[in-house]
Amino acid sequence: MNKIFLSLMIVLASFGAFAQQQTVYNDYATANTISQKSNTAPMVKHRVVMQMTSKDTLVWKSLMNNIKNLKAGWGDSVEIEVVMHGPGIEMLIAAKTTQQKKIEEFTKMGVVFVGCENTLRERNIPRESLVPEAGTVKMGIGEVIMKQEQGWSYIKLGF
Repeated sequence: MNKIFLSLMIVLASFGAFAQQQTVYNDYATANTISQKSNTAPMVKHRVVMQMTSKDTLVWKSLMNNIKNLKAGWGDSVEIEVVMHGPGIEMLIAAKTTQQKKIEEFTKMGVVFVGCENTLRERNIPRESLVPEAGTVKMGIGEVIMKQEQGWSYIKLGF
């Protein structure tokens, strides 16, 4: 009798877990459907932190294509921060970047570009040499870690 009761409890618990997962999915789908029909910002917000550590201009171009695609697909429902440190800081240096126009364009769309103050100090790069749209953070890697701890999705760019 106890085995039957225990088996019944396991089956009921399984149905409850499945129903809860389905509810979460349905809530997500409903939020996106409602926002598409009413033409308002979706209730679901995607947050992405991208870590740039490469001075390769092809990697920079790839980053900009990824941002373009995320903004085209999710519009204002995606929040993006790009953190540059190490060799990646060169993307923010006005005299070296090939992406000034894209940085300016994406900043107007709400994308945040920040450089690591540690990298600036270690490489003797004055803050004034960065593109005007760039912000700074004390530690690039620390910023990435804090964003992940806050639930942001993480994308690594460059090697």
